[in-house]
Amino acid sequence: MRARAERGRGERVQPGVYRLRLPLPFPGVPHCNAWAVRGAGGLILFDTGMYAERSLAELERALAMCGLALSEVRLIVCTHAHLDHCGAAGAIIEATGCEMLMHERHEHLRRMLADPQALLDRQLEVARQSGVPESALRRYAEQRRAERFDVFPVPEPDRPLREGTEIETDLGAFVTYETPGHAPSHVCLHQPEHRLLISGDHVLGRVSLYFDYGYTPDPVGEYLSSLDRVQALDARLCLAGHGRTFSDVGAHIRASRELVHERLAALQAAIADEALSAYEIVPRIYGQGLSELNAHWLLSKVLCYLAHLQQLGAIEQVGSDPDRWRARAGGGPLAEP
Repeated sequence: MRARAERGRGERVQPGVYRLRLPLPFPGVPHCNAWAVRGAGGLILFDTGMYAERSLAELERALAMCGLALSEVRLIVCTHAHLDHCGAAGAIIEATGCEMLMHERHEHLRRMLADPQALLDRQLEVARQSGVPESALRRYAEQRRAERFDVFPVPEPDRPLREGTEIETDLGAFVTYETPGHAPSHVCLHQPEHRLLISGDHVLGRVSLYFDYGYTPDPVGEYLSSLDRVQALDARLCLAGHGRTFSDVGAHIRASRELVHERLAALQAAIADEALSAYEIVPRIYGQGLSELNAHWLLSKVLCYLAHLQQLGAIEQVGSDPDRWRARAGGGPLAEP
């Protein structure tokens, strides 16, 4: 039986703050959140959802459920440059004439939009060096080439989001904090009087980790440092990029940190006695091998964990074609979270 298509939905979280649940085309991740906050003589939209043929219609449907209208949007603020969070920005700007803010380190988005084939070729080469068999690479490439996602050009931001940038709203100013790790462009926004945190994909209600591989030397280290920064804000309510709001923000931050250390310890144990490729490490950590559906997700994470452990001096690369890794003599155990 074919699954029922997701529809846009909206609800008021508290006076002046609205959750807009917008459809996504991904198995297991059927929706994302945009957050509408009153301000600037209309609405400020934190994230936009992904662009598709009906994306504006679904956004308008979600807004209407809250008694709001697309024509009220005055500003878009993107937590990071992934298409499920900024993909509809261009279409919204075309419809409303609003401005957009995004962190300036969004080259990962620009590379993908400028030359998708070059990005796929790079991913295939990284996977090949990680030990993925050629037959699996061919299947993955065929599936990716068969995928058809609508893309509306994401414009350059009118102004960059930087550390300390304030977004004025009717609730008071949301302050921008740079929180790289999940993506180089990632920011969180905090409203201190109401103790609200707009967290994007940095902290989620259901703890889930992902790191962009290949754009910075140590995304995992960046992520852990970003968790420390956000924990110090002592937010009371989290408005995350996926799922419902949650109030036990500190507990979710601690759980995210603990999961990172759990994965790092599992990886270190896996290569304690033998050198393994990233392809061979994946099932030792996640209990499942790579498939066309999970390959990019799991391999990116393992490669980022390897980069972090190498930065710490805990492991070393011992071969190439494919790259293999083993625990470094005298590297020692990782610190507890």
